[in-house]
This record gives sequence, structure tokens and C-alpha cells, in this order.
Amino acid sequence: TVKKRSHPEIYPLVLTTKTQEIFNCRIDEDITDEQPYKLINKEDIFEDLRNRAAVSDFHPVKKIVQEYPGNELLLVYDKDFKYGLNFYLIGTEEGKENYLNPPEVSEEQEEYKEYIPEDVYIYKPPVSKPWVSLGSEKEIEEESVTESTKQITYMISRKRSEFGAPIKFSDQNASSVKDAYIECTAYPDKNFTLKQLEKDVGMQVIPQIKDISTQTKWTYPKNATTQYYPREFSEEEKETLKQSKPLVDFLNNASISVEIALQQNEIMNTFIDDWKHLAEEEGTFGDKTDTHLKEYQSFTDLHSPTEKMITCVSWHPTIYGLIAVSVAVRLSFEDRVHFSGKLLLQPSLILFWSFSDPIHPQLMLESPDDIFCFKFCPSDPNIIAGGCINGQIVMWDITTHADRIENVKAGGSRSKKATLKPMFLLEPESNKEAMYIRHCAVSSIENGHKKVITDIHWLSDTFEINRMGSVFENRSGICCQLVTCSADCTICFWDIRPQKPLTPQTTEKKKEENIEIPFDVPSTFLHLDLSWKPLTKVRLSKGETSLDHCPTKISLKEDHLLCKTQDKVLAQSKTAKAEEMNPYHNLESGMPNLLKPIDDFCTKFFVGTEEGEVIYTDWKMEKDPETGRLMPKKPVSLHTIHDGIVHTIQRSPFYDDIILTVGGWNVAIWKESVMTGPLLQSCCAPKRYTSGHWSLTRPGVFYIGREDGYIDIWDLLEKTHEPAQSQNICITMITCIKPWIFSSKQQFIAIADYYGTLHILEIPWTLSRPSTNEMTSINHYFEREVKHLEYVEQRKKIREQEKKEMEQEMAKKKVKIYQKSKEQMEAELKMDYESYLELEKTVLINLGLIKVTEKGSYSDVM
Repeated sequence: TVKKRSHPEIYPLVLTTKTQEIFNCRIDEDITDEQPYKLINKEDIFEDLRNRAAVSDFHPVKKIVQEYPGNELLLVYDKDFKYGLNFYLIGTEEGKENYLNPPEVSEEQEEYKEYIPEDVYIYKPPVSKPWVSLGSEKEIEEESVTESTKQITYMISRKRSEFGAPIKFSDQNASSVKDAYIECTAYPDKNFTLKQLEKDVGMQVIPQIKDISTQTKWTYPKNATTQYYPREFSEEEKETLKQSKPLVDFLNNASISVEIALQQNEIMNTFIDDWKHLAEEEGTFGDKTDTHLKEYQSFTDLHSPTEKMITCVSWHPTIYGLIAVSVAVRLSFEDRVHFSGKLLLQPSLILFWSFSDPIHPQLMLESPDDIFCFKFCPSDPNIIAGGCINGQIVMWDITTHADRIENVKAGGSRSKKATLKPMFLLEPESNKEAMYIRHCAVSSIENGHKKVITDIHWLSDTFEINRMGSVFENRSGICCQLVTCSADCTICFWDIRPQKPLTPQTTEKKKEENIEIPFDVPSTFLHLDLSWKPLTKVRLSKGETSLDHCPTKISLKEDHLLCKTQDKVLAQSKTAKAEEMNPYHNLESGMPNLLKPIDDFCTKFFVGTEEGEVIYTDWKMEKDPETGRLMPKKPVSLHTIHDGIVHTIQRSPFYDDIILTVGGWNVAIWKESVMTGPLLQSCCAPKRYTSGHWSLTRPGVFYIGREDGYIDIWDLLEKTHEPAQSQNICITMITCIKPWIFSSKQQFIAIADYYGTLHILEIPWTLSRPSTNEMTSINHYFEREVKHLEYVEQRKKIREQEKKEMEQEMAKKKVKIYQKSKEQMEAELKMDYESYLELEKTVLINLGLIKVTEKGSYSDVM
């Protein structure tokens, strides 16, 4: 409440319509211009305060009402808002009597008032009065701010001999010294965010002045502007200043400094943001302050009775915070045979883990045997295909269970605007048991792979192939074909659509097919179960020998087409639900359409083998001219770079023709159009490499897992001959690496190990955010390496040509030695014969068989 200076006993109030009805003081009804006041009983006000408490309009003057000596208070209607509000309360008996019985005004004053206009303000100087204490000093003491904490005094001293000594300053790296760099970021302190609902402030007019301090809360700065006008000198003052000596001396002295400042402005941009460019430099050359992966969460199957390892990891394409892993028993082939009976009793699973529940899996997909690779369908994430250790392909349809893992908070009904929210923000449901889901179909054992399936891929929804390997436009408009590779030296292409039978089925077979389907198994791929055969098989022959290459990983050129945006996947799911027809439930719809061939389609792909070879070959078949059988084409190129099994062969998400291969003890990067060799080949690592993956946001970064639990992080902008850094993740072999972009400011990487633990780590800012010119720099690097390979190849050809020329010259010299004339041959033979005769005579003389006469003749001794 605010008290007017001229009437300290008056307290303005705001009375609502309800309060006016309670106290019968309604404007223009109970209170009029003739009688603008109302006497209110003190007990009625107390009753209203008890009933409505702080909501009562009399709550601000509660203390005044309690201290009022009388029983009735005078409430006056302020029609002209003279005191600021619509009512005011007179808080003293004297003021009440003065209002009800105003003193008589003399005639002279009345006459004087007539001559004074109402709008003219007459100043009345304040009259000093003796101080009368009404208890306001207690309120001031209660509301004043006092220091509660004891002040701390520091004294800093040094030796007198050190005063005036020269001081040398030097720079040092803040990151190299412990605790040298501490970032103090502003944050709101909850201990000082006290909200005051009500505050009584009293003011007293006194001639004494006091300084008052207060504590304000400043959280968000605001821009403020003001307009001002310059003060200008008159013409006479300007002329006087121009002729003054101090101004001339000042200009002469300051002109040199101003010229230097202007030159500096031309040389260097003074308005550049140094902090922003400092961050760019750190991001470009590797900031040592925050480059390590941070452990975010980990998942382990605590309910499994046997020790298992993780064989494959895949993030859910549309639901954030949901990741699927396949597990297999950690046994060798001999141990599997020995414990085969026990292994049949244990289910082989794919586990769905959620960030909201790190202990209990959300879903468990059952399979006939251990899964070593699986992939979500790009057209429908509820369709999953996996490859078993026994060579079978397994299909799942989790459409009926999508609501269990769907991450839309709609209270039981789908909202119109479905947005992707992080699943780990949702609280886990209590008593939520994991759900086992059976497979829809498995491939035929007799006609499929004979050994473990090591890799599986969905073909793009833009094309399909036939038995010859020819490429046509996709008739169904969805991903309906798969490609797998296995340790049985074959690469198979599969089609999930029903194929036309070659021979008509008998009635007995039709009766056998009419088997009741379990209620918990969808009938999406019932036509494939136990009868699914590959569309075509490709064998990689080793040439003249009867042996074949054993593929472990494959990479198609169209893999980048499968990386669809989340909006497109969500749009497809919405349209499917709107139409209430899943395209995978009606796979025969597009089969009658004619096949339209696609010209200039690249059918070549990369293959990594068990012997460490990287093969670039074609899946298109050709007829053998001798036998007429369909035979795979010869490989375009074959390089034995790795000294062990190839675990990873993956295309860069930024370049369609750049491929990363990991195997044995080294890493290699290839370019599809360069067949002479890899662009980059690392030296032998201290431990074997077991997995690898490109970064999803930086074109020059990739992650490599090792058998000792370390992960090597390569940054081609920083180093190309060795990893930029190595970090220990676990104590055993890393089996799989899969990064994932959660948002523009946060990225995760999933790392699986041999002991069955899935580690989720947060990628730091320096490894997730590309620098300004990183794409251009990596392009230049690859172009330089291609030119280097071309130069090496040219030098090889030149050296081979020089070697041939040298061999030809040596051969010519040998031919010249043996090509002599007949006369020279006879002369040489004659000379040899004469030398032989001389030697014979000398030997006979020495033996005494021949004597030499004085005339030089020889005679025999008898």
C-alpha cells in the first residue's frame, strides 16, 4: 500500500465487484455521489479475511485494521482516482471525524478559492513537525539488507629485495598444465531464487537522506537504445578553438597515433571474433582438451545362462534411443558340436535395448540358430532380415509389436503430429516383461548357404535383378531383394516376393500347406517358410584352379541409396496406416507388371575375403561358350593387401566411390575408379583389427576396433600414417562399431565386445563437428593420392621399359661375341695347335726323351 504525503491516514484499496456485494458498497447503488462513503464494521472485515485469506481485498491493510482503535472504519469511494485506486480507507479516528464533520471554511477563503482555477498547482512548502514514532523503524530494520557472512581478509606479501626486479612473462598451453584452464560458466543458483509473494513497504517524508542497497536478479541481458542530440559549438566558439594553441599542439601530437591506428585497421580486421576463430582452429587441428569418447550407458543381458558375444549391432532407423544387437554363444566349432544338445534348448535371440531401461530388453526376436548379421528393411523398419550360423536366412515382422517400442507420448492414442522424441526421456514401465517374437519365415536348408552367413544387405527400392543378374526397374516400389555372402564361397541374391512355380503343385502338397499358423506369428512371409530359394548364386573362382574365394563382407554401390531421411520413413509409415494396408502384406501386387531394363547401371561391387583379399567384381552372369552354362565374370581387380580376414568393407557416407576396408593388422582406403591399388594403406598395428566404421559427420574420420579392447580414431586432416588417438573401451575384443547421430549437438557410438557388453559412448564435439574446409581438404587429399598412384604406375612402366632395353643390349653383346668369320676361327685354331706342339716339345726335352743339337734340330734318345 502507498500512503499519500498530505494524508498519511489514507490507504488506497481496490475492491472487486464480489467484495462490493459482500460489504454492500456497490458503486452507483449503495454508494452515490451524494454519499460516497460507507462505514464498515471491523468484525466483518476480520470475517472476510478468515474466509478468503490472501484473496481478500482487505489483506494488504490487515495490520491497519487490527491496530484501528474503533469498531467501524470509514471506506470512501474515490471516483476521480485521486489516490490512485477506486476506494481508500481512513485509518485513524481523527481522519474519520474530519471527513464526516469537515471544519467550517471562512468566507474569505471561499472567495479566494473562487478566483483560483482548478488546474493551477499551488506550491505549499513543507512545515517541519516533531517526529512521532508509529513503529515504522521496526519495519525498516526488518526489510533492510544486512551482511550475514563474515568478511575474509587476505594479505599478500613478498620480499623487499624483489621490489623493482625485472619480470619476464611467457606463454604456456593451458591444456598441458593441470588445473590451468577452468571454465566458469554462468548458471542460476537455486539457493537464491526466492520468490516473494507479498511485501509491505512504508515511506516517511523526512529531510534526512539515506543510501539504500538492494540485491537484484540478473539472468538474461536485454538490448537497450537511447536517442541523443549532439551539443554543437557556435560559429564564434569554433573560430576561437581553431586559433587556439592547445588544440594545434594536440592535433600535432595525436596525428601520428591516429595514422598508425588507421594503418593497423587496414592490415588487420579489428571486428573479427577471436573466440569463434579460436574454436575453429582447435576443431581443425584437434583440440586436446576434449577429444576422448565419454561413456554414456552400457547394456548387458543378465538373464542369459550362457556366455555370449555380440555379433552385430544396428540402431533403429526411426526411433531414437533404441538399438538392436544379435548375440551368439562363445564357442569354437568343436565345442559347438560337443554341446549341440544343450544349445538346442537355449533360444538364439536379437535383443532390442532402450535407453529408458538398461536392464530389461524391450523385445527379443527368436531364431532357429545364432544370428551373425541382420539388417532393418529401409522401406519398413518393422521388417528385419538376419543370417544364421547354419546358413539360413530368417525374416521377422514386428508390426504388431510396434506400439511397444514406439516413442510417441500420446496417452494411448496416436497424436496427429508425430514427433521423434528421445526414448530415454520416457520412464520405464513397472513390471514390464520382455516379449519373445517368433520368426515369420526361414530359408530352405537344402538350397541356401551351407555355412555361416557373414554379411547381408537389402537392395535399393529403385531396382531389382533377375536370375541372369540383369538390372530392371523395381515393380513393387519397396525393398524386396536381399544379397548375402557366406563362408561356403557363394554370394546369393534373394527375392521375398512369391515366385511362379515351375511345375504345378499336386493336391497332396496343397493339403500339406494348409497348416494352422500360430496366433503369435504373422503371415507376412508364410509363402517363404522352409521353401525360400536364392534367386541366383555367384561364385568367385580363383581362375585356373578349382578353388573359390571365401567372401566375408560385401559393399554395393547402391548402399548409400538406403540411407533415407527420417521424414520420408515417417511419411511412409503414416500413409501405410492411413491406407490400412502394408505393402509387405500384398507382395504380389506389382509382379504382373513388365520388367523395364535400366541402362548404364553399375553391377560391380567390392568383396572382402577370408584370405585378406579385396576383390572388385561383377554379379552379372555370362554364358560359357564351351558348355553354355551361366558363369560369373572374372574379377576386374584383385589385391592382397590385408594379412588376415576382412572384417569391414564400407563406403564413405560422403563419397560413393571411396571404400574403407579393415582386416588383419592394417587398414586400407580404396577408390572405385582406381584399380592399381589402395589410396591409403596403414602399417602393421600392434594388435589385430576386428571392426571399423566411417564417421557420419566428418569425412576424414573413421573408427577402428582392435582385439585388445582399444579403439583407434583416425583423422586424415591431422595424421595419415597413424591413428590420431587410441582409447581403451573394454578388456576384450571389439566385435562391432556403429555410430549414430542423435541431434545436431549430440552423437553416440555403439561399441560391442566379445563378452556380450554393448557400450554406448558420446562422441566429443571435435570428432563430430567438421571444420570449415574439411570436405575440400579431404577431396584434395584423395586427388593427390590418385595422382601419386598414377605417377607410381607410370614409373613402373618406364622401369620395365628400361629393363627390357638393357636386356636387349646384353643379348646383342653376346651375339656379337659369337658371330665371328670363318678365317678368324681357322687362325685361332692354328695358333692353338702350334702352342700345343711347343708345349709337347718342352715336356719331352725336360723328360730327356729328346736332345737338342747344336744346329737346333732334335734327335730321339734310344
